[in-house]
Amino acid sequence: MAKIILTGDRPTGRLHLGHFVGSLRRRVELQNSGEFEKIFIMIADAQALTDNADNPEKVRQNIIEVALDYLSVGLDPAQSTLFIQSQVPELCELAFYYMNLVTVQRLQRNPTVKAEIALRGFAEGAAEGDTTQRQGIPVGFFTYPISQASDITAFKATTVPVGEDQEPMIEQTREIVHKFNAVYGETLVEPEILLPDNAACMRLPGTDGKAKMSKSLNNCIYLSDTADEVKKKVMGMYTDPDHLRVEDPGKIEGATRSSPTSTLSAVPNIFPDICLNTPLWRS
Repeated sequence: MAKIILTGDRPTGRLHLGHFVGSLRRRVELQNSGEFEKIFIMIADAQALTDNADNPEKVRQNIIEVALDYLSVGLDPAQSTLFIQSQVPELCELAFYYMNLVTVQRLQRNPTVKAEIALRGFAEGAAEGDTTQRQGIPVGFFTYPISQASDITAFKATTVPVGEDQEPMIEQTREIVHKFNAVYGETLVEPEILLPDNAACMRLPGTDGKAKMSKSLNNCIYLSDTADEVKKKVMGMYTDPDHLRVEDPGKIEGATRSSPTSTLSAVPNIFPDICLNTPLWRS
């Protein structure tokens, strides 16, 4: 059986260093390995609308930004197929049929779905006037594991490179494959998950010291940031408040910079596998 990769990103904003160390660099390595017959990299604009339906222009504008970020890190259209999800309408059609194979209770148990609902502030039965929570959970957002299964299986992907937080999503896809094949005969390919190969790539801390660099937390260094923007963000990173002098003992826990006197030259130490000499930032 041919080895095929399907992966991608939601175009809800520019891509950042967390994306680079967590997935983008690995995609380039896989692309250049010669191990896979086909590589599909999707800009998931339809999926992005599940929690941005009130701002479609945000999604539309970021399609170009994500595409430029892909090219800037070395993804090559001559080797990988880059495509926009909404331009393949069969994906939504397939997701509709898959919905008949998954129960509401199963989706409710998906830990990734629960985490994403909490992260985006969705809440059922939020009090009227409560501006800290978004009213209700959109059905499209709740069922996006089914949409993801459609994307993966439509391209007969054998391998899906994702972070560890996406493992429940791939397991959901495998369950759909099992159910479909049991009912309709052996048709769909069961995908395997490909996790990052080291802990540093599994979760990059944000500039504020929080566990994850995230657009929604506004703690990112973006691939398209200028050198001045990167320097400003690095100098503002959370650090050990007791490490006032070089000779003072410090503690690593929670700090994204080694000391308040760190400069832009510290970036390779903060992110060991990234160097500003790498042709990463696009003009």
